[in-house]
Amino acid sequence: MDMKVKATHLDSGGQEKPGNLSDADRKVIAGIQCGLPLVSRPYAEIGQAIGMTESEVIERVSSLRERGLIKRMGVIVRHHELGYRTNAMVVWDIPDQQVSDLGQCMGCFEFVTLCYRRPRCLPDWPYNLFTMIHGHNRDEVMDKLHFLIHRCQLQDIPHDVLFSGRRFKQRGAVYQPVLEKLGGL
Repeated sequence: MDMKVKATHLDSGGQEKPGNLSDADRKVIAGIQCGLPLVSRPYAEIGQAIGMTESEVIERVSSLRERGLIKRMGVIVRHHELGYRTNAMVVWDIPDQQVSDLGQCMGCFEFVTLCYRRPRCLPDWPYNLFTMIHGHNRDEVMDKLHFLIHRCQLQDIPHDVLFSGRRFKQRGAVYQPVLEKLGGL
């Protein structure tokens, strides 16, 4: 299976403007924006592709982060390609004084891939905590949810289970159009 780790987030609101990028910076951004290869030395492979050494790529990425031009690097897992065909967003109406503790409990389980708090939009939307659970099928997702309810003592917490009806494209940010506007790669 050909997998890539999707990484990079370029933030022009950082300490420096994206127009201050050197040619080497632009090459590194172009090299990492489509994801890091899942190999033991991804920066060496990227370096080979863009004509730099592994240490030069690492130095450039570090510099871009320090300068605020890469705000964060993260992973996008493509659950569908890994056989997880069903996912559900479980929305919870948790009393405000309990939401931090219960969110911590839920987030500890590896099958909870997202767990975040958002403000309620009363009266139509009473939910303030959101968890994503992936599974091979609906029964597996529901089994995981029941386990979560039992382990975190959520039996009395109102919630709804929202199964996905369609799959949207998942990808990280792409900066080549931004860089082209700033003078090209």
